[in-house]
Parts: sequence; C-alpha cells; structure tokens
Amino acid sequence: MKLFYRKYGEGTPIIILHGLFGQCDNWQTQAKILAQNNIEVYAVDQRNHGLSPHSNEFNYKLMSEDLHELINSLGFQKVILLGHSMGGKTVLQFAVDHPQQISKLIVADMGIKYYHPHHQQVIAALQAVDFNVVKTRREAEEILGKYLPDFGTKQFLLKNIYWKTDTQLAWRFNLESIIKNIEQVGLESEFPRVYTKEDFEVMFIRGEKSKYILDSDIPGIRDYFPDAEFATIEGAGHWLHADKPKEFVAEVLRFIQA
Repeated sequence: MKLFYRKYGEGTPIIILHGLFGQCDNWQTQAKILAQNNIEVYAVDQRNHGLSPHSNEFNYKLMSEDLHELINSLGFQKVILLGHSMGGKTVLQFAVDHPQQISKLIVADMGIKYYHPHHQQVIAALQAVDFNVVKTRREAEEILGKYLPDFGTKQFLLKNIYWKTDTQLAWRFNLESIIKNIEQVGLESEFPRVYTKEDFEVMFIRGEKSKYILDSDIPGIRDYFPDAEFATIEGAGHWLHADKPKEFVAEVLRFIQA
C-alpha cells in the first residue's frame, strides 16, 4: 500500500509512525524541531489513518510491509525508525521482517507484551457520532464529551474530522476496519531471535505517568534486545511526545546523534 507522508528538512533520514487513531500531522511540532538538526523527517500516515488508503485488512504484518514499500520507494538502504504506541508495534514487526534496513530503532511508550483491549470507551464515543445527523465539529465534540471527560483525548480525536463533501463530515480513519481488527492492535510482539547492536541500536522511551512500559516489563524486553537503552520522560503520560515535546525530542536527538 502506498502510504501518505509529509517530509521535513534534509539530512539523516528518520521515519515516524503514529499510534491508533493518530495521523502524521500529530507529529508536526516534533518533526520541525528534528528537521532543524540536519535530520530528514518523514511523518507517515499508517493504513486506515490520515490520508493513507483504507483497507479491510489491518494487522502488523501488513503495516510492516507498507513501511517496507515506502522505504524502498524512497531509496533508503537503512533508516532510523520511530514508532509511538501502535506505531511502536509496527516498527518492532519491521525489525522481525527487515532488520537489515534499520540503523536505529526508537519505540515510544510501547512494550513487546500483549495489551488487553482497552479502547472500548473511545470506540463507543466514536460510534455515537452519526455524521448523517452531526453537521458541525461542535456537535461532534458534545457527543464525544458524554463518553470522554478528558479534554486532550477529545481534541486528539476531533483532529480526524474532515469535510468528505461540501455537506458531509467524516472520520479520516477507517473506524469500521479498526473496530473489526481491534484485537490485532494489542498483540504481543514475537521475535525469532535476539537482536544486538550489531543488528541495530534500539531505545525504548516511556512516559513517567504511563503504564505501557512498567519496570517489570524491562527484563522481558532485554531478553530480545539486550543492548536496549531505556529513557523515561518525567511528567509525561502515554502521549509523551505531545505532553513534553522538548524533552522527548531531546532524548531522540541524543540517541540519534550518539
């Protein structure tokens, strides 16, 4: 699948993959900072998100192959990969499928373990927005607010609304396919072998307030990535790049430029 992306800057290439219900535009602030440091940033919309094509098929093997197609189309032999949440699982799958094309791997607030489905409230909120009836973003926000009290989550989702026609609003993501395949999102990452610095360097970044990578998860990660670095962004939750963008980018730059 030919993925949509936005390019920033020139220099060392890095590809950024967003999380579930996200899009490449969520990374605009971080991409622009990175681009000021001789880094060529490609912020990508994964399948069924943003401006990339929709598909009934939605799993990490396919998303890994989408990424592989993009890297080859850009002509890169090796590239730095940064994936957040669902994007983190995608780049981990890519490490299984095409490790030779990775120079450095950055996994943001996502472990390798299985995650039980926990997006039910968000999905219920999204399903409650009937765009045959809802004709303004304000109306959509009011409906989401009945299910989601968190202001940040609501605004994150509302960024996905667009005018499909002159009179019809819609979600940019493929909600039907995501719901159908939601069990795939939290699957455990399976690795055929151990990966060391000789393969590629890897760093896991977590938010201090997030529970996606617990201290107890680190030994399991080191079973497959014994040389992995770990960084914690103080005061940040799961959306660590948005909560603390300067601190997050500083860690990414430190790792890239080391």
